[in-house]
Amino acid sequence: MNDSRQIAITILQKILNEGMFFSEAKELLQIDKHKDIAFINMLVLTTLRRRIFIQQALHQFIKKPHKGAPRFTDLAIETAVAEILFLDTPDYAVLNSYVNIIKQQSDKYIANFANAILRNITRQKTEILQQNTSILFSDKFKTQILKDYSSIKIQELEQCSMIIPPLDLTIKNHSQLQDINQHLQGIILPNGTIRLQHSGKINELYGYNQGLWWIQDFAASLPVLALGDIKDKNVLDLCAAPGGKTAQLISRGAKTTALDISHSRLNTLQENLQRLNLQADNIVCDNAVTFLQNYNGTLFDIILLDAPCSASGTFRRHPELIHTKNQKDIDKSVEIQKRLLELSSQALKKEGILLYTVCSITIQEGEAQIANFLQKHPEYKLIPILESDLTTQNKNDFPNIINSNGCIRTFPFHLKEQGGMDSFFVAKLQKVQ
Repeated sequence: MNDSRQIAITILQKILNEGMFFSEAKELLQIDKHKDIAFINMLVLTTLRRRIFIQQALHQFIKKPHKGAPRFTDLAIETAVAEILFLDTPDYAVLNSYVNIIKQQSDKYIANFANAILRNITRQKTEILQQNTSILFSDKFKTQILKDYSSIKIQELEQCSMIIPPLDLTIKNHSQLQDINQHLQGIILPNGTIRLQHSGKINELYGYNQGLWWIQDFAASLPVLALGDIKDKNVLDLCAAPGGKTAQLISRGAKTTALDISHSRLNTLQENLQRLNLQADNIVCDNAVTFLQNYNGTLFDIILLDAPCSASGTFRRHPELIHTKNQKDIDKSVEIQKRLLELSSQALKKEGILLYTVCSITIQEGEAQIANFLQKHPEYKLIPILESDLTTQNKNDFPNIINSNGCIRTFPFHLKEQGGMDSFFVAKLQKVQ
């Protein structure tokens, strides 16, 4: 299967019908070295981001849309509409290519139907694009994932999440920040992240081979910064792979044990640390629950619990989540998070810090999870996170991300003018008994 459009449609099938992440589908199809991989990525991500709008546009021409799991033909038409409306491909090239693909997969009658629909789209492109194109979320996503937010905030989330997310780099040695950025010509964000709008090939960027930085969204860099000075602290990094926070811990002087359940993800973590010339004190492949239940070693000063979650806060980068995540996923994550929070005490010394973080936008996995935990566990208290720990410069530009309880809650519209960020929740707890 060499046709890039057919590959994109097949990836969409894997995502929408089998619940795969985009990266998993690409790995399964072994296409990372495909000559048109950049186009395939753009086509899949554009279709996912614009899918709700595309479906609404198609309803004007398809009176009885197919219900149930989307078929290859359905996704081929949606992908073609994404390319016609939002990419710069000439209309005739789109029409000919997709009609031929559909004909190969079905028959000439369905291909003729698709041809008629797509020709209507091309003729009415201008009128269609005059409608509100900033529709990102399905009704299901809004009622299940974003149920705690107002319609105004949901609209704000939609509007700022249509742009392609920039590339954020965390610098290993902060003293080299200005020098590195002179080569990269990015924007330096208030926490010292370098942000690039147009990156090209990652491994060709200045500093990659020298291990001067790693990729990490602005929001994802905040939990470790919230710990303040961690030099020589004994830290357990739970659910550590692929290792962005692990690298931060090590580079800031912590004695770090990195644990993850996945062999392959730990291999990636080790490869990343090797490129950065960093070394963890200990790397453990184990289930976090099992590890904590059976732990009888030296108690840790800090446990960083980057808890398994719905990942719903990363929908800018992973728009597939908008179409695949549901309440069952959240409920499952909440139970795992609750268990890990409760078990962490067994490995944490008195006066130690338990840092809880999730890349979820749901209140249930963030604010509510910590409120319930503190209510049931008086041996812990909430420590307010300080903005001064999160900023290195441009302090006046720092976004309003610390809530009234002293926890971090980021949204995609924070730093919107510079490209936004993922949605994270971070709480800093101290074991006082």
